[in-house]
Amino acid sequence: MENRTSHDEFEFVGFSHLIGYENLLFVGFLVIYSITVLGNLLIFSLICMDHHLHTPMYFFLSNLSAMDICYSSSTVPQILHNLLMDRRVISFQACMAQLFFLISCAGGECILLAVMAYDRYAAICFPLRYSTIMGRRACLQLAACPWLIGILNASLHTVLTSALSFCGSHRIRHFFCDVPQLLVISCSDTRLNDAVLHIVTVFISFVPFTCIIASYVCIISSILKIHSVDTRWKTFSTCGSHLTVVTLYYGTGNLNYNRPKGGYSVHLDTLASVLFSIVTPMLNPMLYSLRNQEVAGAIMRVFHQNVVF
Repeated sequence: MENRTSHDEFEFVGFSHLIGYENLLFVGFLVIYSITVLGNLLIFSLICMDHHLHTPMYFFLSNLSAMDICYSSSTVPQILHNLLMDRRVISFQACMAQLFFLISCAGGECILLAVMAYDRYAAICFPLRYSTIMGRRACLQLAACPWLIGILNASLHTVLTSALSFCGSHRIRHFFCDVPQLLVISCSDTRLNDAVLHIVTVFISFVPFTCIIASYVCIISSILKIHSVDTRWKTFSTCGSHLTVVTLYYGTGNLNYNRPKGGYSVHLDTLASVLFSIVTPMLNPMLYSLRNQEVAGAIMRVFHQNVVF
């Protein structure tokens, strides 16, 4: 068997241009992570506790919250730990584990956002048949797909990446383990890995995004047929949060992964990764709760019940 690495660990150099700001970065990431976990946990708990939110839309939102907690937890705790250390290293086994959970959640969220778009399409374009189309069994199957596809995708990339040899540099120009950065420092033939990465990215990212666009074309077409302007706005407003999340997620994802051949500057590279993998999971619960009367009502009902109790 080939010698994978001389010391079986990788060193992160993603924040090497920010020497002297470790304490500030630690506090910043800790605050972001705390808001991410507490915000998504609040949304998840509200949906579970309040029967008014037991609808397909909020069921899928609870899955998004759970996925964002896992997504953020796959990277931020390791980042916080490394910011306190003189050497920012990770073992090969921990790197593969981080890679698996990161890709599972990142890919799964692409599918889940498409599922949520389909739910809005069914609700707006087929309101009389909505309860039949989005029955309990259908919701469970649709919710299971993102998790299952994400895990299968991550398993494929993790197996292929773990088979590579790293006999040269073990320094990752990043602050967490991701496939593109590991392929750069590998001394193995990575043509198969590159091909699989590009092919799977089409199915995991481009196909769901196309489905989202197609869903909203149908949604907008149906809304335009409504005569009342107030009803039009009220109907479309149910899609506002989802559209914002999709724009944010795919926008930062495109900035993070579709890089120019020459790459970004160190500063832009760090910013793109932070926005996509750390900031986005924090903003999702805020976007869905902001001006959402149903979520606000659920908070008041749950709070009132606990006070009375």
